Amino acid sequence: MPAYEILGEDRASRWLVTCDHATNRVPDDVNGGDLGLPPEEMGRHIAYDLGAAGVARALAERLDAPAILSDFSRLVIDPNRGELDPTLVMKLYDGTIIPANRHVDAAEVERRLNTLHRPYHAALERLAARRPDTVIVAIHSFTPRLNGRSPRPWHIGVLHSHLDTRFSLPLIARLQAEPDLCVGDNQPYLGHLPGDAIDRHALQTGRQNTLIELRHDLIRTEAEQQAWADRLAPILTEVLAALPA
Repeated sequence: MPAYEILGEDRASRWLVTCDHATNRVPDDVNGGDLGLPPEEMGRHIAYDLGAAGVARALAERLDAPAILSDFSRLVIDPNRGELDPTLVMKLYDGTIIPANRHVDAAEVERRLNTLHRPYHAALERLAARRPDTVIVAIHSFTPRLNGRSPRPWHIGVLHSHLDTRFSLPLIARLQAEPDLCVGDNQPYLGHLPGDAIDRHALQTGRQNTLIELRHDLIRTEAEQQAWADRLAPILTEVLAALPA
């Protein structure tokens, strides 16, 4: 099976919607399709970004944009990490040991890079390069709390790098004008990891970009995912239209 899903490749707008952690699928050629975790663990945020794929699909439709979604669990190999990142293949995540990754060697990491990580990024770059003014919007979700940590109050977070805040800072200001939203500025995570997807496909190429994190208890159902897409699409369009040419 391919390492990704592409929707609306022929859509004309300058937007490109990405979803790096769209699914918890484990390919058959990775330990027989089983990382050694029970279904309840594979259903957690450690395996994928719950609800993010539905938001990405709906948002891409509303923006008349192509979308690319990964089709492998981040526990197999994380497409939002650089190839040399020590967290590329996680052995322990939020208190959970990943049995099939405990003894992964360099050859197996290289194989997963070749079959999953690199094909995903090649396809993402091809879509991003289809026009010179592409704007990348990466859709992620976050858990309301990590084990042993305080609850996270944000409904939505916007992550950005200090290397390029052109789009993200105006987007944060616009979202903060919404009276019912608690908006995170580089929360619940910092917005830049060298070699991550935004770094690779936007920062290193000069493309406009932002990364949106939605708290996953707010996007559990298809109706909630559609509602967030309905809300975000006009806001994104408004912010982009107001930026200098």
